[in-house]
Amino acid sequence: MRDTQKTPIWKAIADALRSDIAEGRYVAGDKLPTEAALAERFGVNRHTVRHGISALVDEGLVRTRRGAGAFVAATPADYPIGKRVRFHDNLIAAGRTPEKRVLHVEERMATTGEAEALGINAGDMVCVYHGLSLADGQPIALFESLFPLPRLTGITETLADISSVTEALAAVGVTDFTRASTRVTAVRATATQALHLMIAEGDPVLRSSSVNIDGDGTPVEYGRTWFAGDRVTLTVDG
Repeated sequence: MRDTQKTPIWKAIADALRSDIAEGRYVAGDKLPTEAALAERFGVNRHTVRHGISALVDEGLVRTRRGAGAFVAATPADYPIGKRVRFHDNLIAAGRTPEKRVLHVEERMATTGEAEALGINAGDMVCVYHGLSLADGQPIALFESLFPLPRLTGITETLADISSVTEALAAVGVTDFTRASTRVTAVRATATQALHLMIAEGDPVLRSSSVNIDGDGTPVEYGRTWFAGDRVTLTVDG
């Protein structure tokens, strides 16, 4: 007697998308076509497509972001946190291609908390560097670095031309620096952060606050970074 059992359509859709990913049609970080486009491709309704994508999500092959769609899951990049944290070196060591984009550089007065972290007076001027960190072209972190202008004359102009904090500090006389402290907390992404990180508003992000000091123990940078929670694994480097 012939076996008339058929593969469920949702499973066939999952198998087809899995093959597309295996063959490199979609790579880590890529957004899959919309449910409507996939429904048209396979000649089914969107509910059936959703069922197929859910199976890939359960496998860890695909991740969905509320309001953004379905994406091929990328393996989170290991990001050590220690005394000598260097964005470029960290990602190279993890086998990723690092990139930084300058979003905005400004000068303003330090708040009380910022001044305390930098060891300056509230109201003193600081340079604030807003930027985006990427790994293999995918945004992984949004950051804000503050530098005390009374100590680092010319860093604002330098950062306008050099995206690397290490190189910018070297250009104004800070040839070496180390991490004095780091604090990590879990928060929800704001609408602006979600836009830059290509996630949904309210998605989990890891926020780190840190202070870097020069060889004399003087603070030269106070940084705040918001990491996309599903793209980075923070590890403590003892």
